[in-house]
Amino acid sequence: MTVHTVNETKNVEKETPAEYFGTLTPRMKRLRESILDAKPTVDAERAVLATEAYKAHQDEQVDLLRAYTVEHILNNMTIYIEPDTLIAGNQARGNRWAPIFPEYSMNWVIDELDKFDKRPGDVFQISEETKKQLREIAPFWKNNTLEDRGYASFPPEARIFYDLGLVGADGNITSGDGHIIVNYDEVINKGLVWFENRVLDKLNSLDLTNVEDMKKSYFYRASLKVIRAVKNFAERYAKLAEKQAFETDDADRKQELLTMAKILHKVPYQPASTFREALQSIWLVHLTLQIESNGHSVSLGRLDQYLDPFYERDLKKGVIDEKKAVELLTNFDMKVYTINKLRSWHHTEFSAGMPLYQNITIAGQTPDGKDGVNPTTYNILHAIAQVHFPQPNLTVRYYHGLSDKFMLEVVRVIKLGMGMPALNNDEVIIPSFIKRGVKKEDAYNYSASGCVETAVPGKWGYRCTGMSFINFPRTLLIVMNGGKDPDTGKQLLHDYGKFTEMTSFDQLMKAWDKSIREMTRWSVIIENACDLALEQNYPDILCSTLTDDCIGRGKTIKEGGAVYDMVSGLQVGIANMADSLATIKKLVFEEKKLTPKQLWHALQTNWEGDEGQRIRNMILEDVPKYGNDIDYVDDLIVEAYKPYIDEIKKYPNTRYGRGPIGGIRYAGTSSISANVGQGHETLATPDGRYARTALAEGVSPEHGMDTEGPTAVFKSISKLPTMDITGGVLLNQKMSPQILRSTENCMKLIAMLRAFFNTLHGYHVQYNIVNRTTLIDAQKHPEAHRDLIVRVAGYSAFFVTLSKETQDDIIARTEEKL
Repeated sequence: MTVHTVNETKNVEKETPAEYFGTLTPRMKRLRESILDAKPTVDAERAVLATEAYKAHQDEQVDLLRAYTVEHILNNMTIYIEPDTLIAGNQARGNRWAPIFPEYSMNWVIDELDKFDKRPGDVFQISEETKKQLREIAPFWKNNTLEDRGYASFPPEARIFYDLGLVGADGNITSGDGHIIVNYDEVINKGLVWFENRVLDKLNSLDLTNVEDMKKSYFYRASLKVIRAVKNFAERYAKLAEKQAFETDDADRKQELLTMAKILHKVPYQPASTFREALQSIWLVHLTLQIESNGHSVSLGRLDQYLDPFYERDLKKGVIDEKKAVELLTNFDMKVYTINKLRSWHHTEFSAGMPLYQNITIAGQTPDGKDGVNPTTYNILHAIAQVHFPQPNLTVRYYHGLSDKFMLEVVRVIKLGMGMPALNNDEVIIPSFIKRGVKKEDAYNYSASGCVETAVPGKWGYRCTGMSFINFPRTLLIVMNGGKDPDTGKQLLHDYGKFTEMTSFDQLMKAWDKSIREMTRWSVIIENACDLALEQNYPDILCSTLTDDCIGRGKTIKEGGAVYDMVSGLQVGIANMADSLATIKKLVFEEKKLTPKQLWHALQTNWEGDEGQRIRNMILEDVPKYGNDIDYVDDLIVEAYKPYIDEIKKYPNTRYGRGPIGGIRYAGTSSISANVGQGHETLATPDGRYARTALAEGVSPEHGMDTEGPTAVFKSISKLPTMDITGGVLLNQKMSPQILRSTENCMKLIAMLRAFFNTLHGYHVQYNIVNRTTLIDAQKHPEAHRDLIVRVAGYSAFFVTLSKETQDDIIARTEEKL
């Protein structure tokens, strides 16, 4: 294959992306346009089928009830094969249509039926017929959904923290878990038949007089049912392909459809033999996981490692070439983007842009520590470049041995302005995993699972991050108000003293230490309630079957079936917290330019009046800001984060001691777009931020506050206890496209990245390569920018689908210079 070297690309600024990466084949251009034209639409078909299954099998044990439901949906849902596709499989009745999952939640669906097409962002079309269907099935689900059971399981004293948004967990009680990668390597190399035979062996060896074995028998019987349902699902597509082949007069298309049918008669039930078979197998399994449960961040793992042996074998046999492989990969990528998810508006604020976080991970090291870059790694990069969609999410695993040649290839894709690929650092993540008990060969095989969170494919349970959200700045305001929420007046935490009566910064930090530990405990209580509701009522049978070692243990993932099970919540507003503490320490207690009462009054009045503005200007101009490599402020967030990190270690998850290695919790900062939603719930903060406006996202500095360039940002972030924040350290940076026009500047960025990862031990970084002028024009003329992509947080989205508030948040981010 053609791999360009640094020496061959001195005039990179003179090349167009099409000249370098190639363009979509005519058929893939047509498919892309059809998907781009597809309007997100609410689809009731799955909801109706799920309701039928639940009514028919209410008496079944829960594992079997779930299996019957999947079987009924796969046997009866509408299927189609697009005219230009080479890969078959659809989630709903149309591309980008979003099915409803009534078993998880129906209350908000009914409440928002007439609002889906009127939203300020993430708009979904919905027909009157669909509304009628959903209203007809709604009574069956009253008090009978995950959301209902989740709310009922919250201890009353914990519910207030959820209701007030102090601990956000919407996604945990309105949908499945997701945040997982199943064992695709074994799926394509051994086929579902191998899993089926394992299950049969286990089932036949049980002693049903033993109650534990009887419990296992339900899971095994359910596993057999879903495996056979997936096999039949593939057969349905095979027959449809044969039917279309019989009906077409196009000889070339006839042969393609017959080949497709032959593949679908074989995979994913049997092992794949070719590159195309492997892709079709992965896609159909991935798709079924999205039909089984609507948990997002269901990711694809290390595709370059799984697929390259098939590609290189086909290449040697002459049955494929690079161009055909890239075409198949572009087809695969577009199919991934057809999957969609409808969320409540409140949840949407945390996940703006309709993201599914379906992550593909490439490069990094192999399990034996060698360079994992291979021909398929390059092909995947080229396919992503050609498709230019916000999904699938793409992550590059960085390690010190990656060549400049490959790094330049990565930067070339970053230059395209898709916010991809993100980069995760082997030099931090692998040691962090090993420290927590992950076997070395598994740690070296990790993959991104959603945004920046990481796990071992096929061996890790749900929710390696995203268990719940804690709003650090709002918690600080509660601490300053003696444990009482200043927004609602409700006493939430113990009173460790009011800020207006404090005489030292140390008093505040001691109050913060005790209070954030309290908040952490409440978050754990809420997370455990969500987990128990899911475990007891909504096991994902296919997902568990394909995750080691659920079959060996006879347990679903939520019961402790996975080899590893470690989770994290997400802490929001890191930069605001740092800058707020710097304000209080410097202006109130050191320089005494403000009294505690003056600052508190300014906060409560949202900086109103001349005095309020004078105080705010003083804060913005005289106080050092996080993101500029200033120890004074950077050290404060490290100090504030420490009690949370210490406290969360004390609380194992609900699978602890039930089989998995770990069973622990740790920190994470992948706040997705929660910085906007949680900002709505937060009054003015001591960093000068106005009430109800967005918080800073991830660990990125507050907009406009990082004035010393990207290197200073890297240095500030490197002071965080990254090895303890195993749930992900998310950093977004924005640059103008003009900066990366020359190869010289591309190489400067590579050098800077190497310094960040090798020397400063950074965890993650991703780039928005778009200028402010383009974004503002896209707000005014969305029809002219329908495929403009931006990085929102740990994922990308089409800019024009976002609400204006989220768009404004992205526009306001600092534009870095090299």
